[in-house]
Amino acid sequence: MVDWIVTNPAGLNRQTLENAARTAAAATLAALLSRLLRLPEGWWAAVSAMVVMQSTLRASLSISILRLIGTAMGVALGALLAVYFGANMYVFGAGVFLLGLLTAALHLERAAFRFAGIALAIVMLVVRAQSPWTIAVHRFLEVSLGIVLGLLVTLVWPERASPAARN
Repeated sequence: MVDWIVTNPAGLNRQTLENAARTAAAATLAALLSRLLRLPEGWWAAVSAMVVMQSTLRASLSISILRLIGTAMGVALGALLAVYFGANMYVFGAGVFLLGLLTAALHLERAAFRFAGIALAIVMLVVRAQSPWTIAVHRFLEVSLGIVLGLLVTLVWPERASPAARN
């Protein structure tokens, strides 16, 4: 194993190191800012920043839009269902199914459906003392913060094309 690391395998190159550094910077900035803003579950900002970090701004923007839309749909439906039904597993399942239908009807990519389902589960199934609407707003703010910081890092520090891609 040590020999493998010492010989610098083909996958460990400048582009790999730079991508790791860019992603670490975005995640750390998101975590720090969420703490500064005293967001209750600010680690979601760091997670979101890592999710949206892609090789280009265009790719990052694409996944960011899907994450934002999906999260908005999931937290809204999750709060609505949690207020009226609590953490009912059958209602949760129906909510996930409904999100699948809504994202398909809106012609959104499946990634939006996955992000919506994750947000729905977090708002609906994780027991907390606050109201579901408060949880939903916090979740949306945390994810939005991570998305914005991920996009800013991608804009300020774009990934360079590999030498092979330039030829």
